[in-house]
Amino acid sequence: MHDIRYIRENPAEFDAAMARLGLEAVSSGILAVDNARRLAIHTAENAKAQMNALSKQAGAAKKSGDEDAFNAIREGISKRKTEIAELEALAKDEDARLQEMLASLPNMPLDEVPDGADETDNVELRRWGTPRDFDFAPKEHFELSAVQDGMDFETAAKLAGSRFVLMSGAVARVHRALAQFMLDTHTTEHGLTEVNGPVMVREEMMYGTGQLPKFGEDSYLLREGWWLIPTSEVTLTNIVNGVIIEESYLPRRYTAHSLCFRSEAGSAGKDTSGMLRQHQFEKVEMVSVTHPDKSLEEHERMTRCAEAILEKLGLPYRTIVLCTGDMGFGAQKTHDIEVWLPGQGTYREISSVSVCGDFQARRMNARFRPEGGGKPEFVHTLNGSGLAVGRCLIAVLENGQQEDGSVDLPEALAPWLGGKSRITAEGVLV
Repeated sequence: MHDIRYIRENPAEFDAAMARLGLEAVSSGILAVDNARRLAIHTAENAKAQMNALSKQAGAAKKSGDEDAFNAIREGISKRKTEIAELEALAKDEDARLQEMLASLPNMPLDEVPDGADETDNVELRRWGTPRDFDFAPKEHFELSAVQDGMDFETAAKLAGSRFVLMSGAVARVHRALAQFMLDTHTTEHGLTEVNGPVMVREEMMYGTGQLPKFGEDSYLLREGWWLIPTSEVTLTNIVNGVIIEESYLPRRYTAHSLCFRSEAGSAGKDTSGMLRQHQFEKVEMVSVTHPDKSLEEHERMTRCAEAILEKLGLPYRTIVLCTGDMGFGAQKTHDIEVWLPGQGTYREISSVSVCGDFQARRMNARFRPEGGGKPEFVHTLNGSGLAVGRCLIAVLENGQQEDGSVDLPEALAPWLGGKSRITAEGVLV
């Protein structure tokens, strides 16, 4: 949510920021509604003052016994009451229009974010690891004999339809181990607090993190009115919804392993093979709530937390900064981390780490009380995958594949696999 005061004071700068996102100038329309709202409020306040003055005159006329004057004044009071009610209703309507306009606009990108139209204009920051040089043609994850019995798309389609998978045996075990490995690393080495929260949330929680009202079609609404979370960013960030935090309590750093649900409404025909893009998947999410002065520093720290997981697993990756045309709705700046998938011969996104400034905090009314006193200020929020568990499983399987169809697993996972380090070509964990 944007600060209307900023738009009033900096309309040209606001329009310039929206233009970087490919949007037309909107400040004039926003300010017209804002002016109509403020005028209605101001006129109503004047009418109230006039009504109060008339009430005093009515009391004096009543006391003096002047019935004609009393009746005339009482009629004037009645007119003012009607006028005030109409003005307050108008102000309420204009405020609703204003909030709707502000809620539909994306966050303003930071100056340092590169301009661009789409993913081809993203800028690579760094790479880690060297993609393995195979002496055979590497396969995609769903083609490996080691996972043929443990990754069942046909049965999943019978149970739930397309874009679901039924994992079993060694594949399911490795998937679970990856999530536990990520959680334990984040909590013991990166200082994050583990949270186990609901995957069904109220509508206002989806609004708070920016999934609503604009992107409702990307998520699932249940008949009871709950929404299934597209990511536990929704759950974790809304912990501070409506709360005033003491400054000494910042930063708050959370992590959660959860089911996530996305309709993939805008991705028809994309990544339909395998489990790269599913309606139901699992992620280990990271969320930070910080002081405004610390959010950019925290963004770099969170990015390193996600990168560290891939480095421990020995998976080559690259980190990019998204351009304005590829950035998400609520982000000021985003780092995407892309892992190398030899089966596709390319890097694919496995984490997206974003700093949102006070954009979500305004929607949630999440604030902190400065230690030195003064008026509460909005916190800054950040979120990022640490990592997408299913995509990490894909990367582990593809990068560890052998010519006979077996898979060598990363040494880092051994403690979570009972010391086992390989899936045979027959799908047995040994």
